[in-house]
Parts: sequence; structure tokens; C-alpha cells
Amino acid sequence: MIVDCAMYRDGRRSEAPDDFSDALDEARATGDSFLWVGMYEPTEKEFEHVSHEFGLHPLAVEDALTAHQRPKMEVYDDSLFVVLKPVMYDDASDTVSTGELMVFIGDSFVVTVRHGEGAALAAVRHRLEQDPEVLKHGPTAVLYAVSDAVVDHYIEVAAELQADLEELEAEVFSPNPADSKNTAARIYGFKRQVLEFRRATSPLLAPMDRLAFGDVPFVHEHAQPFFRDVADHLTKANEYVEGLDRLLSDALAAHLAQMGVRQNDDMRKISAWAAMAAVPTMVAGIYGMNFEHMPELKHRWGYPLVVLVMVAMCLGLHRMFKRRGWL
Repeated sequence: MIVDCAMYRDGRRSEAPDDFSDALDEARATGDSFLWVGMYEPTEKEFEHVSHEFGLHPLAVEDALTAHQRPKMEVYDDSLFVVLKPVMYDDASDTVSTGELMVFIGDSFVVTVRHGEGAALAAVRHRLEQDPEVLKHGPTAVLYAVSDAVVDHYIEVAAELQADLEELEAEVFSPNPADSKNTAARIYGFKRQVLEFRRATSPLLAPMDRLAFGDVPFVHEHAQPFFRDVADHLTKANEYVEGLDRLLSDALAAHLAQMGVRQNDDMRKISAWAAMAAVPTMVAGIYGMNFEHMPELKHRWGYPLVVLVMVAMCLGLHRMFKRRGWL
């Protein structure tokens, strides 16, 4: 459905047009106007009229309707098509989710198509309408503002993930760790969230570099420094994501190493107690054999002496294992 539609003349909003075709002809005739149509999860029938009026390429229209696209930029004869993936982070469930945002820009028009709950453009549109000096640069200003808002939110989400990662690291290296299986599952789940984040940020580098340093149709050449700023922020976000992924891999390796060390400690303790139990078992086993001619069988102090020897040997083993840190 169409969420918002307006004509902008010299950076200022005017009444919404009744007919897209007439409004577009008027905007192109004046040279200082453009039309911005915002849509949210349109159906094929709803989008057909818009695509026909603005002459959008069928392949781009198909991408905008089906969604599930990687971030990219496509140049067609009559328009430029850019796909962005906004990222949202739910602190309650510790999950990263992505939406999709498609931007068509052409001669005196912008069409934005949004999929998913995130990436509402109302705030971006409102902010631009408060700054006519920026908005009067036309569709290029809209593409810059939308890209800048999406990329800036990447950094905010990365900061939230970093805070949660610090809590997870504290749990991994705690002297009294929680359930090991649960910790490993949390680390693995966290890595999946970071992977989902990376799928949104990494593919966007090439389009942003092209906007920042290349000659792109329908984009004003003087906008390159602004897109370079967006590209710098995107690079920073990607570095955050890569750093998070490396730290998670290190945390998982450290957690597995700690589990190995704890298992070794447990095995040493079991071995120490088994060794101490083996000594009296051996002595009792020898004196439990039913042979008639065995030494000390009729000795008066034989029984307490054997018991004393077994206790002494067990205490000696316990002391030795304690010194070596096995107990």
C-alpha cells in the first residue's frame, strides 16, 4: 500500500498529486521538483500502477515485490535501483532481524518500497522536510538520507551486540561458570545473529563505494562526498561485525578449552581416589586368600598392623596427590 506520497518543490512539500503521470510531467517541466512515493509491502496489483507510471524496469519490479534480496545496486535505462537491508536487534530475545528497503530513483522521482517491521522511513522523511536546503537536491538527497539512516543504525546495533558479547565473555571466564552446555549454545546462537548481521552489511560495501567514487546515473555528482561519509560508516560497521565474529570464535575456543581442562581435573581426581582405594583393596585381597601357610596369620598384632599400614599408605597417597594439585 502507499504509505505517503508528496510533491517537493524547491525542497518544500506541496499537496499530494492526484495523478502520478501529470505530477511527474509537471516536476520534470519545472526542473526544481520531484515526486516521492513511499510504499509498504505492496501487492503486485498495487505496484503495477506505480511501476507503469514511472517506467520501472520489470526485473527491478520483480525484486521489489518478492523481496529476499541481497543489498545491491542496479542501473537501468530510466532508473537506479538500490536494495538496503535494515537491521533490528531485540534485546529481550537477543535476536537480530532484517528488513528490506528498495529505493528507485530516476528523473524527478523517488519510489521507496519497504518490507518488514523495521526501517520506517517516516522519521527520515520528516527530518528531510525540516531541512529544505538538503531536500531541494532532489532524489539524490533522499537516497543519501535513507542510506545514511540505515548505516548509522548498523553501528547502533553493533554497539548493542558488543555489550551483550561482554556479558557472554564474563560468563565464559567466570570462576564459577554456569551450565557449560547452555554457554556453548548461547555462543553458537550469538554467532548466527552476527552472521545475519554480516549478510546485511558486507554486500552493501560495493554499491556504497560506487556511489562514493563512481559516476552513477541519476545521482548528483556533488553528492559523492556525502556517500563517502556513508561508506566510511559502513566500513566501520563491517569492522565491528568482523571483530564480533572473531571474538565469538575466540570465546568458543576458550570455552571448549576450559571444558577440557575441567574434564582433566575431574579425571585426575577420579584417578587419585581410585589409587587410594586400590591400596587397601590390594592388601585386603592378599590377606583374604585362603592358604594355610601364610606369614603372620597367627600373629597377635597382625590385624591392627595391616589396618595401620593401609591407613598410612592411603594418607601418604592423599598427601602426595594434594601436593600435585590432583585433589
